[in-house]
Amino acid sequence: MEPRRNIVPLLGRTLLGLPFFFSGLNKIFAWGQTAGYMAARGFPLVPLFLLAAVILEIGGSLSLFLGLRVKLGAAALLIFLIAATLIFHNFWAFVGAEKQEQMINFMKNVAIMGGLLFVLTFGPGPMSFDEKRNRKSQNLD
Repeated sequence: MEPRRNIVPLLGRTLLGLPFFFSGLNKIFAWGQTAGYMAARGFPLVPLFLLAAVILEIGGSLSLFLGLRVKLGAAALLIFLIAATLIFHNFWAFVGAEKQEQMINFMKNVAIMGGLLFVLTFGPGPMSFDEKRNRKSQNLD
């Protein structure tokens, strides 16, 4: 197999996971600010949902980075991203420059959703723990 067919899916998964990883870390290091923002948006049970967001973002991104349980990680991130996009980037509820900024964030998230759907459909690629496990189980048969 060509080297780029090995490395490109790994690179794609890594790039797809980076925003989630750093967003999760940012939520940890700016916990109070993030909780305040969520509360200001009328979000219920802020500590619980904030913790869930951190776990989903960091856990899902690590899944993508390592190629370990990638479809589960991508599905979790996709569900999280759909909810976060509709709740926090509802551009239709804004006016002026804020509406434009929220629409840009909304559309960026839609593009990321496309990448996650791609991973869900085609899997992690050859440079992943999932693929290594699949090859091992095929050799045992």
